[in-house]
Amino acid sequence: MGKHAAKPNILFILVDDMGWMDLGCQGSRFYETPVLDKLAREGMRFTDAYAACPVCSPTRASLMSGKYPARVGVTDWIDHGGNYHPCCGKLVDAPYRKQLPHSEVSVAQALREGGYQTWHVGKWHLGMESHYPETHGFDVNIGGCHWGHPPQGYFCPYGIVTLPDGPEGEYLTDRLTDEAIGLIRKKEPERPFFLNLWHYTVHTPIQAKEEDIAYFEEKARMMGLDSRQALEEGEPFPFIHKQHLRVTRRRFQSDPGYAAMIRNLDENTGKLLKVLQEEGLLENTLVVFTSDNGGLATAEGSPTCNAPLSEGKGWMTEGGVREPLLVRWPGVVSTGSLCETPVTSPDFYPTFLEAAGLPLRPEQHKDGVSFLPLLRSESWERGPIFWHYPHYGNQGGTPCSGMRDGPWKLVETFETGRCSLYNLEEDIGEIRDLAAILPDRVVEMHRKLEAWRLEVQAILPVRKP
Repeated sequence: MGKHAAKPNILFILVDDMGWMDLGCQGSRFYETPVLDKLAREGMRFTDAYAACPVCSPTRASLMSGKYPARVGVTDWIDHGGNYHPCCGKLVDAPYRKQLPHSEVSVAQALREGGYQTWHVGKWHLGMESHYPETHGFDVNIGGCHWGHPPQGYFCPYGIVTLPDGPEGEYLTDRLTDEAIGLIRKKEPERPFFLNLWHYTVHTPIQAKEEDIAYFEEKARMMGLDSRQALEEGEPFPFIHKQHLRVTRRRFQSDPGYAAMIRNLDENTGKLLKVLQEEGLLENTLVVFTSDNGGLATAEGSPTCNAPLSEGKGWMTEGGVREPLLVRWPGVVSTGSLCETPVTSPDFYPTFLEAAGLPLRPEQHKDGVSFLPLLRSESWERGPIFWHYPHYGNQGGTPCSGMRDGPWKLVETFETGRCSLYNLEEDIGEIRDLAAILPDRVVEMHRKLEAWRLEVQAILPVRKP
């Protein structure tokens, strides 16, 4: 537990749709994130952190439950307008749950039973009112509801049922940060807190403050970046309502509005950390910053680019599932440390419990493995990581399962039944498919993937009649 005798506070910042390359410390030349870059220097930066799914709700269910989305049954983003099954593909999407079941003992509930104050602020997207955060172990819920994006945009009025409107023109990321700061200032002094700050940003619509957009418009001009030239039209893909849309890839980061949203997020993170410092809490707070899926890079305006990773949100490629992950915990995590060991969403649940000195719940977080040894710079291997996304994504991705084992990644495409194999240490962009060259490795990994799907009772899509 390092130098801390008391249970640490836990600040878990989850960003919506932030890509692996969307931070300065990750290599972005266009976006500016000085606060988060400093957070990386003061703690540990992970290079191979993964979301449990290339879209949001399944990853969120995985974070809360400590299980893979396929085991929970939440395998696609939750819509509440009926079944979201594209009409033009070769397969019929697998059915899935539209809420986080109450049978799951969430990490918030486990921490609350261990003496923590538990607060949720921001996006939830794990079911209707009967499944809101307060029904899953949170003492406080501010802004968490069934919406996956701010229904009326980022400027007040927002239209979020669990967030009373502020003054007209107020910006949502500012407001959620202020709400989180208010909770910290009013905390019970003798009890640690778990603050689950799940921002709506940087999900579409791409909206930011005019002065920030103007700054990045000028920066793009000075760098010679033409946002129109950044977009490249690709192949058609099936979508709902019997339409065919086209993949539109962004070749490089250049969208001033998106850059402005990231800048605002970074500034608000700085405000929050400053208050923790002022309250004397920062040195005993485990701060975790990550994203729920890859950056949106192939549809809906394609506001970011994940290169050198391939594709983005909605795809089983690295651009869809590899995430930024920063962890700061003084006295435990060495400053300026870099971790190249893969971790994934279910692992946060047991990690938070172990960090809090609470008993693990292996029957609940069945798929998660605590990576606290990594935070202590000790050797640790979690074994293979799995994904199951049996759906057509509205960004162009098709139904797939996949796994990573060491440097090797296998992806099975359900439309064709074909498996692709990549060596990520040598080919992070997944350009060279080695399946034909290494058939024995494909067979071995595919057997593991099939056995895992059977064990978690994963539901597969079916071929249309």
